[in-house]
Amino acid sequence: MNVVDLLLKLLSCKSLTPDDDGSLQFIEEYLDEYEALYINKKGVKNLFLSKKFGEGDHLCFAGHVDVVPAGDNWDTNPFVPVIKDGNIYARGAQDMKSGVAAFVQACKETEDFNGTLSVLLTSDEEGEGKYGTAVMLEYLKEQGMLPDYCIVAEPTCETKFGDAIKIGRRGSINGYITIQGKQGHAAYPEKAINPVHQIAPILDKIAGIDLDNGDDDFAPSKMVITDIRGGMEVTNVTPGSLKLMFNVRNSTRTTQDEVRLHIDTCFKDLDYSLELTQGSYPFVTTRDSKVVTQLKQSIKDITAVETKLSTAGGTSDARFMGAFGIDVVEFGVINDTIHAPNERTSIVEVEKLCEVFKDLVKHFNS
Repeated sequence: MNVVDLLLKLLSCKSLTPDDDGSLQFIEEYLDEYEALYINKKGVKNLFLSKKFGEGDHLCFAGHVDVVPAGDNWDTNPFVPVIKDGNIYARGAQDMKSGVAAFVQACKETEDFNGTLSVLLTSDEEGEGKYGTAVMLEYLKEQGMLPDYCIVAEPTCETKFGDAIKIGRRGSINGYITIQGKQGHAAYPEKAINPVHQIAPILDKIAGIDLDNGDDDFAPSKMVITDIRGGMEVTNVTPGSLKLMFNVRNSTRTTQDEVRLHIDTCFKDLDYSLELTQGSYPFVTTRDSKVVTQLKQSIKDITAVETKLSTAGGTSDARFMGAFGIDVVEFGVINDTIHAPNERTSIVEVEKLCEVFKDLVKHFNS
C-alpha cells in the first residue's frame, strides 16, 4: 500500500466526531511493528503507537482522524473518495487525513531511526477536544513517555505546497459583557437609562483595537466584537439591558487579566458585569528549535521551497503539546477547502508531504 492508497482507505471511513469508524484500529494493524496504547474516555478514542529504534530523541507525529459533518452542495458522496484531475475529493481530504496518511506511511517505511518514533491520534479534535489529545498527553507524562518533539500534520500551506510551517498559535479569549440600564418609553428618554446610548461612545475603544503591538512571532492581539443585542425588537421601548460578546485571539503578550483591566477602564462608569473564558492559550516554538530547522531543511530538499514560519490561524491540538512543554510545529498540505463542500487535496501534495516526513525522519537524529 502506498500513501495514496492509505489516504483513500482513511477517507472511506465516515469518522464524524467522535466516531473513528474503525480507522484507528486499521492504523494500529497497519503499523503492526509499533506498540499500541489506547486511552478512551467518554466515547473518544485516542491511540498512541511507538517504536524505540535507538537512544536518541523521541519524535512524535500527531493528528486527528475525525472530521466535521459533510453538509450540502457536494458534487459527489463526501465519504466515497473520488480522484479527478489529480485531486482527491472527500471530507477530510485536507483536514486532516492527508497529513495522517503521510506520516503513518512515513513511519511504516522507516527501518532505522536513532531514537523513538511515535504516532498520536485522536477522534475528537473537531469537537470540544476535552477527552482527546490532552488526555493521552497527561497519561504519557505520568509514564515518563512524553515526546521531545512533535509534528502535527494539519494543513498549513497557503498558496504553494511547502510555503508555511506553523511554529505556534494564538490563544482565544471569549468575553461576555452585560450592561444594565433602565427600560423606558422612546418618547421619554430622560426617564430611562439606555445601555445602547451608553455603549456608543465606548465602542471605538474596544471594537477592533489592538491590545498589544505584537512581536516577531505574533500579530497584535485584537479585540473583535462578535455580537451585540438588546431590546424587544420594537421601536417605542428602549432596552433595559444590553449583552455584548467579543473574542481576542491573543499573543503571549496579552493575558486574561490585561483584557479585564482594559474592559474595566472603558466601562468603569457603567453598571456592567464581565465574564471571561479561555478556550486555548498561546504558545510558540523557538525558531532555532531542532524540529523547526530540520523540517525547514527537509521541505527545501524535497520541494525547493523556502518556508515561512507562521502563527496565524485558529487553534489546533498543537496547543496541548505546547502546554506540556513539547517543541511542536504544524505542517501539511494547502489549506483552502477545509470544512467546505467538495473538500479536496492533490495527489502530488500528499506524495510530497510523505517524502518530506520520510526525509525528516532520516536526518532528524543523524
